[in-house]
Amino acid sequence: MHLADAGVQQAERAAERIAELPKVDAVYTSPLERARETAAPIGRATGHRPKVDRGLLECDFGEWTGASLRRLSRKREWATVQRAPSTFRFPGGESFTEMQVRIVTALERLRDTHPGGTIVCVSHADPIKAAVAHALGTHLDLFQRIVISTCSISSIAWSTGGPVVLAVNSTGRPLNELVPS
Repeated sequence: MHLADAGVQQAERAAERIAELPKVDAVYTSPLERARETAAPIGRATGHRPKVDRGLLECDFGEWTGASLRRLSRKREWATVQRAPSTFRFPGGESFTEMQVRIVTALERLRDTHPGGTIVCVSHADPIKAAVAHALGTHLDLFQRIVISTCSISSIAWSTGGPVVLAVNSTGRPLNELVPS
């Protein structure tokens, strides 16, 4: 799926915000088209060609891929997805726990590739929520309480004491526009 015009504008705004950082060492992106299209202006703004990393992929929804949320929300399993995601595996896909391990492992590997550096990773809402939950020490069953908007910026710093969450879902929008997605 390509980005809509509004998505392209959001990606450009995110790139402008990221370009304000003193130095970016690398830009990584999920291989999915919409993530690559989001990463492109960030790459231009930082002078780095975005590198594809499969660890940043969206959750593998298996047989649920492409189905409407309206239809899926009627399924008996939907309550589990919302209230106890750590216990759920998408039919023919991955579990939320596997997705969290995948994204955290990818972020750790990329962090180790650029020790002390700043990297930008373009991913998708569920993996970002899972990574933020991990960094906060929040159980995966509570990750649905974290909102990640399109082209928002979340920032995690790693030190010898572990991760520190600096920002979550930063969009630059006025506060009165912040609502659950």
